[in-house]
Amino acid sequence: MALKFIIAAPAAALALASAAFAQQSPRLADGSEARAMLLNVIDEVKVNRDQAFDMFNHGGGRFLNGDIYVFCTGAADGKFVAMGNANAKELLGQDVRTLKDATGKAFGQEIYAAGRKPEGEITEVSYLFAKPSDPKPAPKTSFVTRVDDDYACGVGYYK
Repeated sequence: MALKFIIAAPAAALALASAAFAQQSPRLADGSEARAMLLNVIDEVKVNRDQAFDMFNHGGGRFLNGDIYVFCTGAADGKFVAMGNANAKELLGQDVRTLKDATGKAFGQEIYAAGRKPEGEITEVSYLFAKPSDPKPAPKTSFVTRVDDDYACGVGYYK
């Protein structure tokens, strides 16, 4: 009987510790969720772009899911008009083409080029970027598309 208790106690402690750790680590959204959010973003921008950009900038509701969020730029000038990442609000008004990741990759040029493609064509761009939950750069893939004549938007997920 005492042996069963000795074996069961550490197992129970391990289970409780695992549950506590799981609650502290937010679940990362995946690529299918990011792509689905982008399709919703397109619809929102087409209905009322100013209201949509304001909603994206406030970073909540259905346009913030764990560490996935929306960003939008001007299709011609590349300047950010919406940024759902609380750790990247300083990018609003900045030209996306100037962005490089921690390895020196000019991912901003790739995002800009993706936003210049025909409307509805979705391009994947991979790079390192800070999460809303952690300012340390992490691997990210964004889906980017032109949403109308004037704007391009993207939604990415962290790996």
